[in-house]
Parts: sequence; structure tokens; C-alpha cells
Amino acid sequence: MEIVITAVGPDNVGLADPIIHDITGRGANITEIQMYNHDEAAVFAMMCRIDVPPSQLGPIEDSMVDIGTSKGLEIRVWSPEKRAIKPRLAICTTLIESTPRAVLEAIRDGIIQAEATVLIGNRQRCAELAQEFNVPFEFMGREDGSADDALMVKILDRYEIDYVILARYMRVLPPDTCWKFAGGRIINLHHGLLPSFPGLRPYHDAFNARMLTFGATCHFIVPELDAGNQTINQSTFSVSPGTKLDDIIALGQRDNEPRCLVEGVRRVVAREVQLHFHRVIATSRLG
Repeated sequence: MEIVITAVGPDNVGLADPIIHDITGRGANITEIQMYNHDEAAVFAMMCRIDVPPSQLGPIEDSMVDIGTSKGLEIRVWSPEKRAIKPRLAICTTLIESTPRAVLEAIRDGIIQAEATVLIGNRQRCAELAQEFNVPFEFMGREDGSADDALMVKILDRYEIDYVILARYMRVLPPDTCWKFAGGRIINLHHGLLPSFPGLRPYHDAFNARMLTFGATCHFIVPELDAGNQTINQSTFSVSPGTKLDDIIALGQRDNEPRCLVEGVRRVVAREVQLHFHRVIATSRLG
């Protein structure tokens, strides 16, 4: 059974030792491990992917609670196999409705085999969309439109979320949030083709570069920026010379972005791909 353990907390000596000692003592095969120490921020973070018999999941969960308490760490134990048939998704939104709607419709129609467990927004725009699909809506925005990142983490934990879907969620997740749900659990839609057009205005950048082909990228989020290739899916569309920028953006938001995100989420949920050492690799589907 594949298990992902993440630990985040104040930096100190020997924080990883009790975790590694516990899991190796249970005969775990460590297939991936990453650690991070930020001296200036005094933050420690670790992600460990292991393979153990399914009977060890409960005992590991219990022991990690004890270790987290004694060491002052936030430790999360997660397995993609625990709810492999129907994982729980949190769909995070800001203002644009078309992309979260597409994910909700794909779940309803059986294209994505998952449960839409909660919609989370730093704006109230998609509250009615959640009501339309009978999904709880959780608001975690502040008056200025910024996000309460600590509240977001609490919501994800409370709903026992397997995968976090950033459906044109227009806020950057802080590194500690990324570490807490590391291991290929955070999926983002970028409204441009990566790596050519990063940033907040990829349509404008591609238009100014006189491109006639525009696109979107669905990718895993990792704690470190520019850590490598985390692309899950890309989709494109072409326009005729002279097409106005507003028309291009409207077409991309209405058709291309939703299509790109739905296929990317489907691939992850179906476990056709996974993130391994910051690279997307193909995996066999569960029987």
C-alpha cells in the first residue's frame, strides 16, 4: 500500500529521525523522500512516500500523531489507495465559474470518478454554483480578497480531502500549504502554455508575441517554484489572424481551459499518472 507522510513545523534538530525510525521499523520500503530546512524562517518540512502492507496504515497514523505531538509537527498520513474508487476532491475557486463547473459536470457525468466534497472560495462568486450541484461551499476570503491560508488548511483537513483542485484559483499557495499536501495532491490549472507563457497574463503575453495558438496547462503544484516539469495535461486552440484579444480570452475560458482541467483531473484520479521526485510519471491503473 502506498502511503504519503508529510511533516511541517518549527525547525529543530532530529525532527525526521523518529518518523524514519518508526516506518523503517515496520518494514516500510521508502520510495521517495524530500526534506526542506529554511534557516531564515526556521521551518522544517518533509515528504516521505512509502510502501507497506495495508494493515500498517492505522498503526502508522496513530504513531505519527504521537510523534507530531512530541516534536511540535503537523504530520499528515495519506494514501491514494484508501479511497481509490472515489477520492474526495476540494475545488478551489475565485471568480471564474466555467472551470469549476466543468469539473462538477464531469463528476456528475461519471467522467471523473470522484466525489465533489467541497467548493472553497476566497470570493463568494461560486457559492451559487456549489448550491446548484448540492456541494458545500466554504468561504475563506478576507475583505481585501486575499485568502486565509490557515483556514483553508483547516477546511481541507475537516473534509478529509484527497486532492485539491485549483480551478482558476487566483492566489498563490504558500510553501507550507504545498508541503502539507505534497506528493501530487494539489492540481492547478494555468491559463497559458507552460513553460512558454507563465505569469498572471499568459493570454496577453501570447497575443503580444503574435501567437495564433493559445493554450492551457494542468499541472501538479510543488513547494519549490521552477522545480521541473509537473505537467499533467495541455490543450490548445488556434485563431485566425486579427482575432481580438477579448475574443481569444473568452474562447479560452469557455472551452479550452475547462477541457484541459477536466482531463488532467481525470488522469490523476484514475491514477494514470502521479508525481515522483517532481516529475510526472505514468502509473498502472488499479484493478
